[in-house]
Amino acid sequence: MLSIDAAAHGSCWRRRHPVDKAVLGFGLTLLAVVLPPWPGALLVLVTALVVLLGPARVPAGRLWRAYRAPLGFCVTGAATLLVRVGGPDGAVLGPAPDGALRAGELLLRSSAASLGVLVFAFTTPMSDLLPRLVRAGVPAAVVDVAVVTYRMAFLLLDSVRQVRQAQAARLGQRTRAAAWRSLGGLGATAFVRAFDRAGRLQSGLAGRGYDGTLRVLVPPTRVSGGFVGASVALLTVIVVLDAVLEGRLS
Repeated sequence: MLSIDAAAHGSCWRRRHPVDKAVLGFGLTLLAVVLPPWPGALLVLVTALVVLLGPARVPAGRLWRAYRAPLGFCVTGAATLLVRVGGPDGAVLGPAPDGALRAGELLLRSSAASLGVLVFAFTTPMSDLLPRLVRAGVPAAVVDVAVVTYRMAFLLLDSVRQVRQAQAARLGQRTRAAAWRSLGGLGATAFVRAFDRAGRLQSGLAGRGYDGTLRVLVPPTRVSGGFVGASVALLTVIVVLDAVLEGRLS
């Protein structure tokens, strides 16, 4: 199981309805995109960190391990704004006008939006979300494919882990050449195992009378008006603070 999925299953907000957490998490993401990078996105970033480390009780180490991958994409995307191709002096590459400012704004906005998504991801397991999408109007066939793909992804990752452990036990990582040979064998074995598991899954569904719909039991929960109201109030406070601070800084 992935670290972020394990954290979602053990979250203190696990029993809350996904709508409650979607209002807060995706609301923060929307504000990070809509509000100005300074000070709006900064307010969203700080708020998301406080929510994750405070009420949501996400360990700081686990949050960093999950956040560093999207943060790396944010940094890479922002770095491209520092340079431009061509210029008046005929140079192939050169510093972009206001590149540092634009890069900082993009980094601040994208990193804040990523934290908003993590608020939802760290508190809502996919097993709680996907079955409810049918009630929201998503076609059942699409949800079934997503559920099966989600399950198969974990099985494939587990197979890769087992093969890597077996290769390491047989000194398959001893040299660089051996590591490359082991990598090729790992890819081939994972490919074969994925098809084998998919075939067994199809046979198992057929043997259980699969009629095109996977029926999954979900814990009975209700949308909390208090939680949603508090989330909306928090988002409103961010908007107001952004307007006040922007007026003072301008």
